[in-house]
Amino acid sequence: MPRTARTRWRVGLTATALLAAAALVPAPAHAEDVTDYTITVDPSARGASIDDTMYGVFFEDINRAADGGLYAELVQNRSFEYSTADNGSYTPLTSWTAGGTAQVVNDSGRLNERNRNYLSLGAGSSVTNAGYNTGIRVEQGKRYDFSVWARAASGSTLTVSLKDAAGSLATARQVAVKGGWAKYRATFTATRTSNRGRLAVATAHAAAVDEVSLFPRDTYRNQPNGLRKDLAERIAALKPGFVRFPGGCLVNTGSMEDYSEASGWQRKRSYQWKDTIGPVEERATNANFWGYNQSYGLGYYEYFRFSEDIGAMPLPVVPALVTGCGQNKATDDEALLRRHIQDTLDLIEFANGPATSTWGKVRAKMGHPEPFHLTHIGVGNEENLPREFFARFERFRAAIKARYPDITVISNSGPDDAGATFDTAWQLNREGRVDMVDEHYYNSPAWFLQHNDRYDSYDREGPKVFLGEYASQGNAWRNGLAEAAFMTGLERNADVVKLASYAPLLANEDYVQWRPDMIWFNNRASWNSANYEVQKLFMTNVGDRVIPSTATTTPDVSGPITGAVGLSTWATSAAYDDVKVTSADGATLLSDDFSGDASTWRHSGAGSWSIQDGQYVQTDTAAENTMVTAGDPAWKDYDLHVKATKKSGKEGFLVAFGVKDTGNYYWWNLGGWNNTQSAIEQAVDGGKGTLLTKAGSIETGRAYDIDIKVRGRQVTLFLDGEEWGSFTDKPAEPFRQVVTEDARTGDLIVKVVNAQPAEARTAVDLGGAGVASTARVTTLAADQDAVNTETDTPVAPVTSTLRGVGPKFTHTFPANSVTFLRIKQR
Repeated sequence: MPRTARTRWRVGLTATALLAAAALVPAPAHAEDVTDYTITVDPSARGASIDDTMYGVFFEDINRAADGGLYAELVQNRSFEYSTADNGSYTPLTSWTAGGTAQVVNDSGRLNERNRNYLSLGAGSSVTNAGYNTGIRVEQGKRYDFSVWARAASGSTLTVSLKDAAGSLATARQVAVKGGWAKYRATFTATRTSNRGRLAVATAHAAAVDEVSLFPRDTYRNQPNGLRKDLAERIAALKPGFVRFPGGCLVNTGSMEDYSEASGWQRKRSYQWKDTIGPVEERATNANFWGYNQSYGLGYYEYFRFSEDIGAMPLPVVPALVTGCGQNKATDDEALLRRHIQDTLDLIEFANGPATSTWGKVRAKMGHPEPFHLTHIGVGNEENLPREFFARFERFRAAIKARYPDITVISNSGPDDAGATFDTAWQLNREGRVDMVDEHYYNSPAWFLQHNDRYDSYDREGPKVFLGEYASQGNAWRNGLAEAAFMTGLERNADVVKLASYAPLLANEDYVQWRPDMIWFNNRASWNSANYEVQKLFMTNVGDRVIPSTATTTPDVSGPITGAVGLSTWATSAAYDDVKVTSADGATLLSDDFSGDASTWRHSGAGSWSIQDGQYVQTDTAAENTMVTAGDPAWKDYDLHVKATKKSGKEGFLVAFGVKDTGNYYWWNLGGWNNTQSAIEQAVDGGKGTLLTKAGSIETGRAYDIDIKVRGRQVTLFLDGEEWGSFTDKPAEPFRQVVTEDARTGDLIVKVVNAQPAEARTAVDLGGAGVASTARVTTLAADQDAVNTETDTPVAPVTSTLRGVGPKFTHTFPANSVTFLRIKQR
């Protein structure tokens, strides 16, 4: 996940604005709520072949996706390893309530060296665990498997019970403990259903316990140390071609040291696969980048096993010894680099080696003597230091290719869709002739509508693209529509884009660090987002090759950029002067030298503005987005001039144009990102996307002349009289389509996205193809504001039969819809 400020939705930002925002595109100008289109298919032309692995899923432990999520363990902090290293509010007894004498101990009496803490209980004492969310969920008649590691030199009896505020949830069990550390088990059958269960362990005499565990018997495929069934089944229903794991920011953040005495038992480490295999009680613990603990009960073996179970290609990502996600540091330790390279070679042996090999033997001992058939591996994730990253990537790649020449080694292009890091990374990847490049971006719905053609111009002979993380900024149906429109472009370019996965995959509604997310859940239920329904429709109707097709476009979405002008700052004090707006014919629309008052300007943001010495000054260096605006939202084709001086603070200037309202505008962000780069950003319904970016900083105390020339949808920018850059803003085309062919069934699959509040009356010409007279139709349609929840799923597939199909036919696609027509060829 990228950590770029201001262009990503996170908890704490006004993500709810997305649910209240206006439609993606304006309604057509004519009165009737219908627009006419044509789709023309050329079945004689040869389009791109589509790999079976085109679409997959990306699992990262964010939003409690693992512990408290897909990993079926019901006990939180089962090994008493929680620490302030994980979260400042944590203690070793977080999620536990003690009665009597209970103390977490870290000494030589521990269970094993990697499981540092254990709980010492005095005679007559107890501890009770609250689980996740509202508590431990149990269902009447279902069985639950309890286990604990315990020791009691003089012997003791543990009484284990499940209860809630209303009383017992199962018959209590007694476990006799005697001697040194040993594992003890018991089974419960729930006598009633509860979402607020508690697991209590009481001891008659002094005892020590560790790894206190409770699993539902009914895990996915009934596997031990297994996965939560409903979540695993929702993922499996997507029929993903691959599973990318384990990150994400978990991979390229923190220390690159191991978990050992030599490292001081480092608790903030990158995700390292050897920490996560073997018996669960011997696996390392670690802080999670997203602010909680990782037990690693769900580890590399379980990821490989799950990928195999759902018929997906495993795609692990290993650290490249360059941190990202805001940390941005290269590790210069040759011995450490060599160790990580060897670990990566060992990982491939763990996945693919014979059961007689060193690491294949470990896999076999865990229960899987056959190989997992690993073919792709990612090195690094979203590194913001492209040259430092690529130097290390080449070391990894050389070692992997020397021993495993058939493995596809995947590089990346940083955390954004454009910019200096992206450009440098791609240059290095092209020059280095890498196999595949992992791109990540999270942008506004409008951005996805505008960039359906993103991959049309990519070099067909260059590295292939793995779109490892992408999403528009929200879980409303408007977001699903925009992503669907974009995905038609991915399929059209399947010769370049070989893999694609939406992100993130899972979110526990009570532990959210990132929005949007594909599957939501709590301790009692799970539900599919609107975005999930789009992904599932595409992933289960891919086809094997693209049949070239064209479509007409939407009137009235390609008008000029219009809007007022604005001034703002971000954690910076700045002074503005000599603001002038001139129309294309030379007429003055606005002129303000601030020799009088500031009544022309409307203050809609934060901060403190005042006129000082003939300048308009914003003085609050803590305030973010201090926007003031002036002028007419209908202005078009104008020149904006402003003189700006940074007085103090972290960044530079924000000069806005095309301002329609507080959530819809463009601004030139000069000296953004802690005064390291400048960019043109576009805000649509409150979410921002980057249109153009360059490295650079703003000097304090220096006056800059800023000029912005707006003509139609073309914008040219000048800094101190020199052209800084220009761009043409693409229209947010709401009508998109792609046609593929399913080799197994012979079906033509016509996929149409109509992301507007008007029906799309469409003449479809199949180019003379012989087809059946009926088609199977699957439609997703809802209001653009619709959001799926636990109790309401307005976005859900509806199937029907379309009659009257032929080489040429007409169909009206509903407003705000994604429609797939499966048409049998004769």
